[in-house]
Amino acid sequence: MSFLDVEIKYLNDSIEHLHYIDGKSDWIDLRAAEDVEFKKGEYKLIPLGVAMKLPHGYEAHVVPRSSTFKTFGLIQTNHMGVIDQSYCGDDDWWFVPMYATRDCTVHKNDRICQFRLMENQPKIVFDTVDHLDGINRGGFGSTGLS
Repeated sequence: MSFLDVEIKYLNDSIEHLHYIDGKSDWIDLRAAEDVEFKKGEYKLIPLGVAMKLPHGYEAHVVPRSSTFKTFGLIQTNHMGVIDQSYCGDDDWWFVPMYATRDCTVHKNDRICQFRLMENQPKIVFDTVDHLDGINRGGFGSTGLS
């Protein structure tokens, strides 16, 4: 098994350090770095208390945990955050943008979202053609109609 080195800076010592949940997933949970109170209909950035220098050729994909909506009634407004390797300075703290569907409070160290590292997309050359030789499935919304 190979490992990638990721430099990480924590906002302070009261934030739980990142770790894998052994045997459950290769996604890594991110926690709120402070208490954040939401009223229904509010949008706020939840600070995650970390800044990282990602390895060359990688980006982080940040998404809600499966229990985030059930527990807090929060929806991540960009649905998936992408943090590229250029966001790597001393003050480039990670946040997750959330919209509240009900009143709630996220407490410091609550697990609120998760991330994984993904290799950057390879360079693509687009070749313009007059016809695609794949099987025609019937267009948008055509699966499951039989």
